[in-house]
Amino acid sequence: MSVYTDLSGPDIASILASYDLGGYRSHQGIAAGIENSNFFVDTDGGRFVLTVFERMDAGALPYFMRLMRHLAANGLSCPDVMVRRDGSLLFEIGAARERKWGCIISRLPGRTLDRLNTAQLADAGRTLARLHAAGADFDERRPNPTGFDWLAARIGGMRADVAARFGEAAAALLADELAWQQGHQAPGLPGGVVHADYFCDNILFEGDAVSGVIDFYYACDDAYAMDVAIALNALAVMQGADDKLRMQAFLAGYESERAMHAAEHAALPGLLRLAALRFWTSRLFDALYPRAGALTQVKDPEEYRQKLLLHRGASPV
Repeated sequence: MSVYTDLSGPDIASILASYDLGGYRSHQGIAAGIENSNFFVDTDGGRFVLTVFERMDAGALPYFMRLMRHLAANGLSCPDVMVRRDGSLLFEIGAARERKWGCIISRLPGRTLDRLNTAQLADAGRTLARLHAAGADFDERRPNPTGFDWLAARIGGMRADVAARFGEAAAALLADELAWQQGHQAPGLPGGVVHADYFCDNILFEGDAVSGVIDFYYACDDAYAMDVAIALNALAVMQGADDKLRMQAFLAGYESERAMHAAEHAALPGLLRLAALRFWTSRLFDALYPRAGALTQVKDPEEYRQKLLLHRGASPV
């Protein structure tokens, strides 16, 4: 979450006029994250989160709205999408050539943490498995937009700029890992709806228990084990002596709700590399080609280069 579109109080009051959420009281921009503009909004009816989508395909937005409503209705603690008086789930702002879409969602209890302990990792694992179960009967499909074809195109398109800014060694590592992944795909793994961005800033906690999961705007259909790999890299792999215990805690929590197949366990080392490559690539792109914004956050690409090297068996430099 970030703020690129800076809304005023009257702007938000105008948006609220099409909802039955109470009158506008105050709002505050949210700086965490990198994709959309987000605000806490206080009304006479409570506190909500307002999101303006900055670069997402408008055609894909109804999928995310319906998915969140489906998951919430199936017992997952995630944001529910507020319905406007006309029955729609999205609002529009801006003139025709600069039109943007947005939504208002419920605000969940709890807070995000920078680092999880083993009890929190276990419950994060349980919650991810519950998310996979809650989405199993969702009847809409969305292919992974950041799959292998996207990865190859992104790496190829920015290779020269990566070499110029981050060095030839970084560009060579991207190309080498991409080639390795091309020869080590693991088709046919169990899959369905995945979160695809299960990071600390998208999980809310009260004590050691998960109180909610947020930010479903990378959600898509993919292998469940890929979602697990993304989560392990983000939550458990701190490149410390206790990484193995941290990963085991998460996996034990996950498998207490959904047992992974033998093929998923066999594929996990390669998927950890693929997940690290994906997020290193996306962070490199954001660092090379930043967008202007009132409040923005560009995450450090180096973290995921180091995680990729760790999974490749090399010594991080």
